[in-house]
Amino acid sequence: MISISDMPDGDRRSEWWALHSRRAWLGRSMGVLGGAAVASLLGASGGRGAAAGSLVVQDPPGPHFVPKAKHVIYLHMVGGPSQIDLFDHKPQLQEWYDKELPESVRAGQRLTTMTSGQTRFPIAPSKFTFTRRGKCGMWMNDLLPHLGRAADDICWMRSLHTEAINHEPAMSQMQTGNQVTGRPCLGAWTSYGLGSLNQNLPTFVVMVATPSNREQEQAISGRVWSSGYLPGMHAGVSFRAQGDPILFINNPAGVSGEARRITLDGIARMNQIAAKEFGDPETETRSGQYEMAYRMQSSVPELTAIDKEPASTYALYGEDARKPGTFANSALMARRLVERGVRFVQVYHNNWDHHGNVAGRMPSQCKDVDQACGGLIADLKQRGMLDDTLVIWGGEFGRTVYSQGGVSKDNYGRDHHPRCFTMWMAGGGVKAGHIHGETDDFSYNIIRDPIHIRDFHATILHQLGFDHQRLAYRYQGLDSRLTGVEQAEVIKALLA
Repeated sequence: MISISDMPDGDRRSEWWALHSRRAWLGRSMGVLGGAAVASLLGASGGRGAAAGSLVVQDPPGPHFVPKAKHVIYLHMVGGPSQIDLFDHKPQLQEWYDKELPESVRAGQRLTTMTSGQTRFPIAPSKFTFTRRGKCGMWMNDLLPHLGRAADDICWMRSLHTEAINHEPAMSQMQTGNQVTGRPCLGAWTSYGLGSLNQNLPTFVVMVATPSNREQEQAISGRVWSSGYLPGMHAGVSFRAQGDPILFINNPAGVSGEARRITLDGIARMNQIAAKEFGDPETETRSGQYEMAYRMQSSVPELTAIDKEPASTYALYGEDARKPGTFANSALMARRLVERGVRFVQVYHNNWDHHGNVAGRMPSQCKDVDQACGGLIADLKQRGMLDDTLVIWGGEFGRTVYSQGGVSKDNYGRDHHPRCFTMWMAGGGVKAGHIHGETDDFSYNIIRDPIHIRDFHATILHQLGFDHQRLAYRYQGLDSRLTGVEQAEVIKALLA
């Protein structure tokens, strides 16, 4: 206990108080406790991208059992693709054109504010033609011929469902397991759990492709590829289509590589001091980012040199793959990234929010992704990479069978529908040529084998070698998980 009598007289009193007050003591203690906490998180084997002479980041926890997949390529169709117009064929709906959706089907389910005020809910059958594809007999829109040729390599899931009915919470739930933003996304969990296979490239890369039709795009932000409460090193690194692939990767004009190295070494020494004094793991993250950027100055140019790909590559992906920023180019880049050891590649493709003009927009959307998706599967397969690369395709929810606004046989719009939608996976140990789940005659409710987002995440983690209940990170006193605290199960029927 410090008393007034212990304090010196004169001008030194304020200096002494600054050193010995309870607040100052707590501040110093916090640094000690923080340092102890960091020490418990750090290993001595050399973390990814640790700066010279700095503290090192702990090794990843590693899988709980032998993984089937070592990489993931996640193709997210932003806006919510219409399952009725793509994969959930309902030919009997032609007889229901412009008739009212039965109340027994909707059963008072939640509506968005965009259609809740409608006086009618007229049924809009799909205007597109469908064909059974592959030996599995999957019904597919004829706008997807290239993907159709890969039907027997794909595990089809027609019974996804979610609670989220609007884009931002739905995308957050699909990517992070929670409608509230701020949690780690699936890519960050993969990075945290498995670590890196290439010290010269990020573990988790994000690309946002530009659709050819830009009629109704949704906002996409870094919140859905953030590391949340995991260390910042596990956040997605965004690759750009124009200019430098990564901001500030190259040296400023007039700065040589030698000068950059000297600067980084100096920053590393200062960061080491700061890390020891304050115990903030994000200091280590920053040091790692500086070092990664330095190494990427040589690795990224080789990665992005797609002009060296043979003509056979563009026969697979299409000529759009030569154009930076297209979905086809992003799909090709995803293969090149995985080929070089990147664990998780996320590609976003926008303009699937079909509130109107389905007839005008669906053809261009399908053209953007069809050949690229079929080509990606074929390319991975011929290179022997599909077995340990899990490819995922889908949006954040589905679309309604009833039309938003007016309806005609040649055109209509569809509102958000979280109660059932279709996604697919290929490779990574999932069951090829399998069709899972079934919806009712109106593609409105699931009648067989539902898959909640939590189950979907648990299944993906299982293929990466993780028990979803054991892959956890202590945050604010809780062992936090991607699948949260509610019941989730691995859907074994999807696995080979």
